[in-house]
Amino acid sequence: MKTTFLNQLLIVMAAAVVPVITSAQSAADTIAVRELGEIVVRAPKVIRKADMDVYHPSKSAVANSRNGMQLLSNLMIPSLTVSDQLGIIQSAGQSVQVRINGRESSIDAVRALLPETIRRVEWIDNPGLRYGGANCVVNFIVANPTVGGSLQTEARPALNAAWGAYMADAKFNVGRSQWEVGGNYKLTNKIKTHRDYVETFTYPDGSSLTRNESSRGGSLDNSQARAWASYNYIKPDTTVFMAEFNLNSNIADKTTYRGLLSLSDGSDNILLTDSHGNNGSTPSLSLYWQQNFANRQMFVVNFNSSFYFGRSFSDYMEQINGAAGYVTDIHTNIKDRNQAYAIEADYIKSWRNGRFTAGASYTANRNRSQYENLGGDIFHQRQDKVYLFAEYFHHFGRWTATAGMGVQYTDFLFKETNQGNHTWSPRPQATITYSLNQNHNFRLNFTSWQSSPSLSETNIVPQQLDGFQWRVGNQELKTANSYMLTFRYGFNLPRVNGSFGVRAFTSPNAITPVLHWMDDRLITTYENSRGLQNISLFFAPQIEIIPDWLMASGYIQFRMERMRGAGYTQHSNAWSGDVQIGLAHWGFVLSGQYKRSQRDLWGEKISWGEDINIIDLSYNMKSWRFGAGVIMPFGKYDQGSKSLSKWNRNEQHMRINMRMPYISVSYNLQWGRQKRGADKLINVDANADRSTAGGR
Repeated sequence: MKTTFLNQLLIVMAAAVVPVITSAQSAADTIAVRELGEIVVRAPKVIRKADMDVYHPSKSAVANSRNGMQLLSNLMIPSLTVSDQLGIIQSAGQSVQVRINGRESSIDAVRALLPETIRRVEWIDNPGLRYGGANCVVNFIVANPTVGGSLQTEARPALNAAWGAYMADAKFNVGRSQWEVGGNYKLTNKIKTHRDYVETFTYPDGSSLTRNESSRGGSLDNSQARAWASYNYIKPDTTVFMAEFNLNSNIADKTTYRGLLSLSDGSDNILLTDSHGNNGSTPSLSLYWQQNFANRQMFVVNFNSSFYFGRSFSDYMEQINGAAGYVTDIHTNIKDRNQAYAIEADYIKSWRNGRFTAGASYTANRNRSQYENLGGDIFHQRQDKVYLFAEYFHHFGRWTATAGMGVQYTDFLFKETNQGNHTWSPRPQATITYSLNQNHNFRLNFTSWQSSPSLSETNIVPQQLDGFQWRVGNQELKTANSYMLTFRYGFNLPRVNGSFGVRAFTSPNAITPVLHWMDDRLITTYENSRGLQNISLFFAPQIEIIPDWLMASGYIQFRMERMRGAGYTQHSNAWSGDVQIGLAHWGFVLSGQYKRSQRDLWGEKISWGEDINIIDLSYNMKSWRFGAGVIMPFGKYDQGSKSLSKWNRNEQHMRINMRMPYISVSYNLQWGRQKRGADKLINVDANADRSTAGGR
């Protein structure tokens, strides 16, 4: 980046400010708030428990929000990156599992939450075994609404590009039943983009060739639609039943680059076109049943199924500048018909100072891929997983401890070659917490999980990427193990709260790409590597700069990594972070956010997500919220990667014309008396896999 992280941070802090955070309102943990003549938002004092941090939104924070995403952003939880504009929830660059009343959910469902119904938000950065290997969990606890129905709508179009987000959701109640229908549409159509790219190939004989790509422009399409309908029946303290149907449609997901390649050997310049993407639909069905028994016992069953109907494609063409015909003309088209099924059953028994949880789950994937560019050849992959676990939590004095053991069995088979693999993998986990007092605690957490080979990593059909690069999967891959140890200190001080700590991670047999030459072809395949190890130091504060007016929160992380594979050892040290600052007064909320993405070393490649900044100003008036903002008011949008391989060293930066002003309008209508949303404690996920066509 041309400017330093610190300089960009200071620019954003001087330019804008972020939402509002608030104090608790329930009788058990209320924090007094001084009433003023205008809307006042105070930072909630975080309640630090043994296994989570709890945040309570106040009435004023709710008043400055029109959906669950806006409320979560206003809470400004340290180390949690929330962008309602972009629809992301992350922590230190990693995905965050979203739950509502304990059940796994989605960002769309969070957007459909009424802020008035959210009693508290639980932030869990050391999730237990029943969370299925999640990095972190944010859980919305939703209380009984006081109305019988609601209608939420929101529109956020950009003013200078075909980009925007639109949603509507309605809830209705009849007796103990609640019905919900909703939908959203995300538009990204022909956004201008270009790529900065340079690569150097080194041949086995020591000679090399450098190709420098000068951008000739490009475009990005990423339009998606989703519709949902759900039904739940609730008999308080006895039975909960839920049924939910979703239809996700990937309308257009396509990236096209055009460039001019200049070669170091003096050859003629080459015009290239590199286009890849996918489209398809995924209907899914979820069924949930919870039954409470005497003596604080509970039994929960969850079933989920999904189907993916779609295709992925890649087109790569090279043409001598000024000549007719193509030097390289590659077209890959893969049609998928994939299915996934999952079922989980959990038993939970609670005591005054303890809790025991045991569960079992089964997941099945059935994948069928047809290669239209290979004359219609069809390949099948079958994958089955069985997961068993038991976990016990106990509280004694200032100490709490959680210990558990899970075991995962994975089996996959390729029908055409009759090749496959199966493994048994243990998954131990333990946490010890010591609370010095209500404002200071120390936590040591050990967790582990497994990662199975994906459809693309095991696909043995050769896919040509460009004139001499190919990709071939490996059907002998084994399930990879990962282990993480985290020590964290959490503190509450006057006007400042947060945490800092250290995290150590290792994956001794991580599944990673590996490159090698075969005759005149450079082949990318996959291996169980010799391991990835990293150590991270992190600090995540929340600061009340000016009481009732100005708040700031964020995180900063420094990570040191080592990756070892077949014939290589690579290292990477990098900073990443996020900062949010906000000013709230008289019903206005002025917010600003800057994010420098985490740099991830995987195999011999360092990659990073979006480096981005946003400014937003909104005003709340009764049931309406009006807003305006700018995405990327400062600097350049950057998303890219760097290859460290001795055979192919390259660096790629994807640039998008993301300096986009936008407006937003949302409306909430509520009426009558509404039943409580279902309190679903577990959620088993069945995600149908999909193929990936070749691409540089």
